[in-house]
Amino acid sequence: MRIVSLLPSATEILFALGLDPQIVGISHECDFPPAARSKTVVIHSRIPKDAAPAEIDRLVREFRARGESVYSVDNEVLRSLLPDLIITQDLCQVCAASPEDLAGVLANFASKPEVLSLNPLDLGDVWRDILLVGEQTFRPHAAEKLIESIGEKIGALELQINSAKQEPPLNDRPTVAFLEWLQPIYVGGHWIPEMIKFAGGRDIFGEPSRPSFRVTLDDVVAAQSDVLIAAPCGYSAAQAREEYRSIDFPAGWQDIPAVRNGRVYALDANSYFSRPGPRLIIGLEILAKLLHPAIEVSREAEAAIVPIAAAKQAASV
Repeated sequence: MRIVSLLPSATEILFALGLDPQIVGISHECDFPPAARSKTVVIHSRIPKDAAPAEIDRLVREFRARGESVYSVDNEVLRSLLPDLIITQDLCQVCAASPEDLAGVLANFASKPEVLSLNPLDLGDVWRDILLVGEQTFRPHAAEKLIESIGEKIGALELQINSAKQEPPLNDRPTVAFLEWLQPIYVGGHWIPEMIKFAGGRDIFGEPSRPSFRVTLDDVVAAQSDVLIAAPCGYSAAQAREEYRSIDFPAGWQDIPAVRNGRVYALDANSYFSRPGPRLIIGLEILAKLLHPAIEVSREAEAAIVPIAAAKQAASV
């Protein structure tokens, strides 16, 4: 089977299922595991690489208003790869190519490949999609084994969380503001609120399965969250930290409990939160560690936590 993955999370799933030799094409954003970068790129973003966050937001909204895609598919390269299966998504027009982006290209293919479109809204959907990819690629047992491994890790983490502190009522849990984009502000959606609840917190903005949506800096001030997370989609933790530091914060920002108590963190959304794949388990570990510092997590999760210095938080106020 010859597989083209236009979705970074699907590429991670395929590698986790041992399908590396069968992957012949990827999107420009498929960068994990590192071996994925050796595959042929068949899709590119129409947004300039050096565009500022506010400019990216403006361009995306303009593309969508005109009914245009953010992505361009290389017709000739895709055709030359002779794919049997193309994996894409129908969840977010900003995150990856959609079936509509492929329709015009595939219309002229003599032998049309199967197209598998993933659309996860919550963690259950993410784990289901792993099984679905396993079925479509004739690796059902490998997919079941991966899900069992993820389930074991989640179970062990849950035991630690419950042992660290007696489970409080939902309204007494620490409140968390998860910022998925910073200029302008968008808050985390879909599986993010569910991840926060699992870790022992309460997402102060998002709701399970609901897409990300826009709020203002003043809304964040008014929310008075106990924990503040800067994790822009597609950014590393270092990029998130620098982006946060560049913001001109409104009056009252330094009085947010999270800012006042030094509980503001920059996290790698690209690896552990934005992509609905196997590494969401690391994201769960990260959130659990933030809310329960005494618990033990993997070295990868421990290293992924980047506090933002209190002095920098108030620098722009």
